[in-house]
Amino acid sequence: MIEKEQILQAFKFRHACKIFDTSKKIPEDEMEFLLECANLSPTSFGMEQHRILHIKDKSLKAKLKPACWDQEQITSCSDLLVLKAIIDEIKPNTQYVKQMFARRGLSAKHTQAYLKRYESFLSDKDIQCWSQKQCYITLANIMSVAAMRGIDSCAIEGFEAKKVEEILQIDTQKERVAVILTLGYRINLQHLKHRLGTSKIVQKIE
Repeated sequence: MIEKEQILQAFKFRHACKIFDTSKKIPEDEMEFLLECANLSPTSFGMEQHRILHIKDKSLKAKLKPACWDQEQITSCSDLLVLKAIIDEIKPNTQYVKQMFARRGLSAKHTQAYLKRYESFLSDKDIQCWSQKQCYITLANIMSVAAMRGIDSCAIEGFEAKKVEEILQIDTQKERVAVILTLGYRINLQHLKHRLGTSKIVQKIE
C-alpha cells in the first residue's frame, strides 16, 4: 500500500500549473499509465461516458488556444487531454446501454430490471449535464495520479465550447466537451496552497 504521507505529499504537490516547461515532455509510458488509470475510473451505472482526445500536435494546440481564453497552458503543456461526454448513446434503451448492462453477466430478468431502473433514473435528468459530470471523476483521478508521478496539471473550464468542438470536428449530437486537462512539468515555483481546513468543510454526524 502507498503510505498516507506519500499521498498527502502528492496532493500538496498538485496545483493549477499555469505555464509548463516546453523543453520537458512526458514519457510515453507515463502517459499510457495515466490513460489506463482514466480507463479504470468509476462512472455512474458503469456507462463509461468519458471519451478522451489525447493531443500532442503543436499546430492543433495553437488553433485551440484562442478558443481557450488564450491560456498559456494550452500551448506550453506536453500533453493536452480533451474529456468528452457521450450523449446520444447513453440515452435509455440504446444498443450501447444494453451492451453495457449485458456484459455484467446477469440473468435476463435482472438485466431488464437494471434497464428499467436506468430509464427511471434518467427521466428527470439533463443527460448532457449528467454525462459531463462523470468526466470530472476521471479528471480528478488523472490529476491525482499525475501528481503522484511528479507530473503537473491544470484543469481548464475556461474555453468556448462551441469553438473548441468546431476545431476538433466533434459531432455535438453525439458528444460534448466537458473539460480540458493540460499536463507537463512546471517551470515556475508553486504558489502557496490555500485551503480552509477539514474542520471548515466537514460536518460529522455520529
